[in-house]
Amino acid sequence: MITAITGIKGSRFRRAAAVTVTAGAVLATGALTAAPAQAVTTPSIVAKGGFVMNNATGKTLYTKAADTKRSTGSTTKIMTAKVVLSQANLNLDAKVTIQKAYSDYIVANTASSAHLIVGDKVTVRQLLYGLMLPSGCDAAYALADKFGSGSTRAARVKSFIGKMNSTAKTLGLTNTKFDSFDGIGNGSNYSTPRDLTKLASNVMKNATFKTVVKTKSYKAKTITKTGSTRTMAAWTNTNTLLSSYSGTIGVKTGSGPEAKYCLVFAATRNGKTVIGTVLASTSVAQRSADATKLLNYGFAKIG
Repeated sequence: MITAITGIKGSRFRRAAAVTVTAGAVLATGALTAAPAQAVTTPSIVAKGGFVMNNATGKTLYTKAADTKRSTGSTTKIMTAKVVLSQANLNLDAKVTIQKAYSDYIVANTASSAHLIVGDKVTVRQLLYGLMLPSGCDAAYALADKFGSGSTRAARVKSFIGKMNSTAKTLGLTNTKFDSFDGIGNGSNYSTPRDLTKLASNVMKNATFKTVVKTKSYKAKTITKTGSTRTMAAWTNTNTLLSSYSGTIGVKTGSGPEAKYCLVFAATRNGKTVIGTVLASTSVAQRSADATKLLNYGFAKIG
């Protein structure tokens, strides 16, 4: 037994000696002057704000005006989904009847739409797909109306937005405020790259949300007024990274006259997840390019 232990020690010593000799030889040739793996160049992005973190540890990997409050556009809908999925005894198969008020709202605001049809019965699960893939403001309105409290639609919507703000406080999102259920704000709907990333990281722990936001296309089967089944036109996810960046698992786009082009993004490679946000980029293509740079940088940083 003693001999065996000595043998192991001996082999370890020999390996160590060999490594030392090799290192010495490399030093002698000057080959070690090559840049070490850790020296990753910090990317330059067009977006006015950006933040990236290691999803597992919460460690910050990149910041650019990460705590500056900005309009968030439809990235607001991440919180809409969070509030819905946080409801006690949530039944994802509960049916919601689509009201004329939802389609009128879309028309009045020239808003992004899931093209829900008045009178159709749509499940909560389907509304979450309609909310997150085509960024349906009609789906957002239906969810706010369903999960807010009050005897009138206006009261229920106000109650739902209140839940969005109380959830933000609970999650420690100190630079975030919502005054809408979908991002079509009334002057005080804002967040920051850091806060939105923290929010997304939290709600990505929910299996339903995670499944929805990584889905590229979804066809809902709704129940019409007459009781027949309607197969809706496919909802396509507005997050182009799902097709262009290997390992992408979400999360949500946003845009608007004030918000410009926003994207909350996440990808997993080699068992490691990088999650982040860009706010106020200049185009759909540019926000994807910014996010791609930040994901590459994030993965390089965490190795």
